[in-house]
Amino acid sequence: MAKIFDADGTLQRLRNRYRLVVMNDDTYEEVVTFRLSRLSVYVTFCTIFVALVGFTVALLVFTPLRYYIPGYGSASDRREMITLKMQVDSLEQQMSYREKYMESIQNVLKGTVPTTMDTTHLEIPPEDKTED
Repeated sequence: MAKIFDADGTLQRLRNRYRLVVMNDDTYEEVVTFRLSRLSVYVTFCTIFVALVGFTVALLVFTPLRYYIPGYGSASDRREMITLKMQVDSLEQQMSYREKYMESIQNVLKGTVPTTMDTTHLEIPPEDKTED
């Protein structure tokens, strides 16, 4: 049975050296010669890719270009939104208090006040009637 994946063969193919020659088509003169391997080409392209991604992220994070990204607002807008949210929350709370108050007043005027007994029993001692 043949091996499907040969680690030594794959590593050897990555390390094989190749020559890249750039020649002038008219004079057949060699302009530039490169000695490359598949591994060096792979590492070079990966390095270039990581550098470009890093440069793009740095450009967006550390410059005002980030404000052109949809969904990303300025710091002052964010502070204003937080302040407005706090004001809305406090107004909602005040409205609920006011609704409960108005409901209580309507119940008193209609005469439908629920009678609740006080659960604390006060014991008041009788007054001594001492006449001077």
